[in-house]
Amino acid sequence: MASAEHIARRLQRLEWTTRYRPVHISTLFLGAFSPQDQKDFLYAPGGEFQGEAAQLLDALGISIAGKPADAVHSEFQRAGFFLTHVLECPMEGASTLPAEVQGALKARLPALATRIRRSLKPKRVMAVTEALAPAVEDIVRLDLG
Repeated sequence: MASAEHIARRLQRLEWTTRYRPVHISTLFLGAFSPQDQKDFLYAPGGEFQGEAAQLLDALGISIAGKPADAVHSEFQRAGFFLTHVLECPMEGASTLPAEVQGALKARLPALATRIRRSLKPKRVMAVTEALAPAVEDIVRLDLG
């Protein structure tokens, strides 16, 4: 059972993410699980892009220097990019990806595939984290694009 605080954080992140979801997704970036720290979460409104968020924006050539978070989010959205995670809640102590986390990733893939096919409908899907390495073959078998 999830605590009320956990559910509130999850709903807050869902609200932030939904605000910047493109109508037509050209590239869906797929992470393993949401980052623990809000500063690492791409769609957080604070504008302190660090960790996963900063690495993804840098790799895409989206500059964050001197821009408010809303402008960065809008640029990401206009490009048709969208980031989601196999496990939408942060995992505590998941840096080594123990067997139970790998199992959770693989167990969530059918629901994720349904969401991608029915709702997100991207032109292509790209894994953006090494944490998905144990599940890459399973993801490819889903034939998501």
